[in-house]
Amino acid sequence: MPQWAGSSWYFLRYVDNHNDKELVSREKADAMLPVDMYIGGVEHAVLHLLYSRFYTKFLCDIGVIDFDEPFQKLFNQGMITGKNGIKMSKSKGNVVSPDDLVRDYGCDSLRMYELFVGPPELDAEWDDRGIDGVNRFLKRLWNLLQDSLAANVEATDAMVKERHKLVYDVTTRLENFSLNTVISAFMEHNNKLIDLAKKNGGGVDKETLETMAVLISPFAPHFAEEMWEQLGHTETVFRAGWPTYDEEAMKEDEVEIAVQINGKTKAVISIAADADKDSAIAAGKEALGNKLSGNIIKEIYVPGRIINIVAK
Repeated sequence: MPQWAGSSWYFLRYVDNHNDKELVSREKADAMLPVDMYIGGVEHAVLHLLYSRFYTKFLCDIGVIDFDEPFQKLFNQGMITGKNGIKMSKSKGNVVSPDDLVRDYGCDSLRMYELFVGPPELDAEWDDRGIDGVNRFLKRLWNLLQDSLAANVEATDAMVKERHKLVYDVTTRLENFSLNTVISAFMEHNNKLIDLAKKNGGGVDKETLETMAVLISPFAPHFAEEMWEQLGHTETVFRAGWPTYDEEAMKEDEVEIAVQINGKTKAVISIAADADKDSAIAAGKEALGNKLSGNIIKEIYVPGRIINIVAK
């Protein structure tokens, strides 16, 4: 069977590949098909995608399956190019060898950098410095793990809050298929966890590290499995289940807001996140001190953002 033809119905066999009686059982097809999302380059739309739809409609017509569209959603990914946006090719001598990158950085660093390089729907230019940065992030996370295992600290309120924020950021960005920002979320929260570790005996609590291991597992599976084992687990991290977040647990106790006079920032203060207007204005005036003079015309408070005193 020609390559394009065989690849046009492979997804049907994936869900029932040991069945020697029929192409796919109706039970398994009903449970797992049609495919949630088809990811491919734009060139697939005129060959593979077209033929897959033809095969599916034919099989539906003869009663093998009961759906007539193979994929519920189509996503066209961009291309990794060489310098100056030139397509990689052997003739141009600008091909980057994945074997060399895996040897130097590991496959998890390569996988995460390919996701981090830019929005998945756009072309992106390869940059060796990028994979080096991702590799440093993984090393920093590994060092945090080792320091935390040695310190054996209990969870603080700040750690619990950061853990829930981590789950929220990764989950919502992943659901929006913003894969590059998922990777940046790991980096941002890892930096915050390192700061918390410095203030709390050199480490963070075990549950936070377990949460990080589960979240990062689809993107750096080998690294995540090592983390999971270091944390005392004997089963694979992929059986752990996706973490959930609590919006109440993420709420800030205090917020930093700018204090302005006639629209110009003169101070920045920390106040309770649920502070009312009177207490916020009072705190703002206290912070301004002798900077505030003249007659006050108006007092404006935008909760969680600014205090503005209009004076003449």
